[in-house]
Amino acid sequence: MITKAIVFDAYGTLFDVNSAAEKCKDRIGDKWEGFANFWRTTQLEYTWLRSLMNRHKDFWTITEDSLEKSMKVFDIDMGMKNDLLKLYKILSPYPEVKEVLENLKKKKIKLAILSNGTPALLSELVKGNDLQNLFDDLFSIEEVGIYKPSSKVYNLPVNKYKIKPNEVTFLSANTWDVSGGGNYGYNAVWVNRNQAIFDNLDYKPINRVNNLTQLLDLI
Repeated sequence: MITKAIVFDAYGTLFDVNSAAEKCKDRIGDKWEGFANFWRTTQLEYTWLRSLMNRHKDFWTITEDSLEKSMKVFDIDMGMKNDLLKLYKILSPYPEVKEVLENLKKKKIKLAILSNGTPALLSELVKGNDLQNLFDDLFSIEEVGIYKPSSKVYNLPVNKYKIKPNEVTFLSANTWDVSGGGNYGYNAVWVNRNQAIFDNLDYKPINRVNNLTQLLDLI
């Protein structure tokens, strides 16, 4: 099947979700990485729980709520909260991201982000990293009011581009997201940066890459 659109998850796939805490590691200390991982896990848990409870809040609010809990758990000075939130808005991309996107852009295939992030967050994130001219669309779950892995989210690019699910190559570093997209019908590729173990969620990706550079060999 021909790929007509390449769709990327944003957080953890294109952008390093731990980079906000890492930039403050001198103030946080040795616990910065454990704190960053806990913040991310809590953030994701809140998206799933709010979807199940039908109590939607946008991703930025969830990011704030999960940060507050994480700072309390790790006994981090609340005076750092605003600094961490500001840094979250400008997370660092992984080193290969811009070059890979520039190469893919030459192939005249639709390039998009499909993310839990709000439209404003995604726009600021790509502009802050000078990537704004490389994407055709930034799809946010706010269009459907429910978080991944709802099929309503994965349907967004399919509806916009009027293509079939299996004409979408979808990349995510999050195993649950790969399973969500794969079960929906995407050709889902797992970006396994940390040599992790894949989940048992009724989908096993045919293709796995260690970083996005390897995507160029698949397209």
